[in-house]
Amino acid sequence: MNYRDYLQKIIYYVINPLIKGLIKMHITPNIITFVGLLLNLVATGFFLYAAIYAPNDLLWIGWGGAIILFAGLFDMIDGRLARMGNMSSTFGALWDSTLDRYSELFTLFGIAIYFLLTGYVWSGVVTFLAMVGSVMVSYVRARAEGLDIECKVGFMQRPERVVVTSVGALLCGVFASITAFDPLLFLIVPMYLIAVLANLTAFWRVAHCYRELQKRDAHA
Repeated sequence: MNYRDYLQKIIYYVINPLIKGLIKMHITPNIITFVGLLLNLVATGFFLYAAIYAPNDLLWIGWGGAIILFAGLFDMIDGRLARMGNMSSTFGALWDSTLDRYSELFTLFGIAIYFLLTGYVWSGVVTFLAMVGSVMVSYVRARAEGLDIECKVGFMQRPERVVVTSVGALLCGVFASITAFDPLLFLIVPMYLIAVLANLTAFWRVAHCYRELQKRDAHA
């Protein structure tokens, strides 16, 4: 059992009573997914407010990170609810994947705008590259699955990206009063990590698909 499966097992143990309550209330996974999107939009609003009206108040960035982290729970709840409540559907999978992309792109967009408007131009550019990598990781997997190839390789998938982004933003707020160094480093470094590792993961997946298709062609 890898670390992701172990953590997932613990989280499911904690949220299972909540899932049972949602089933009794007839709340669908699609509703939970939509609420997660709304929370991420709120986080984006915090980043944009900080960029335009309070560039020196990193508490807004911290709150944005806390909201993203909280919204991440909804990303787990909707899938668990679908399975436990026997509410899985093809459209639900499409809805979940689509809103996940919107959520991630909006929050990274908010962070990029904050960097650009506060003079951290290169960090804004790197955050844009993180957006590109995030999209491509999901895109390559979707295309691979369309070709009947399982493609989950890589080390910067969506759960990791959400945690890295949210914790980095949260730490900015927690250590906003530090003067020994720039607290924004807590967010800048994660953006560089995502920009590099997400794009590497995308190409790793392309290489994986190449090998699988070569094997398939050899046996055709």
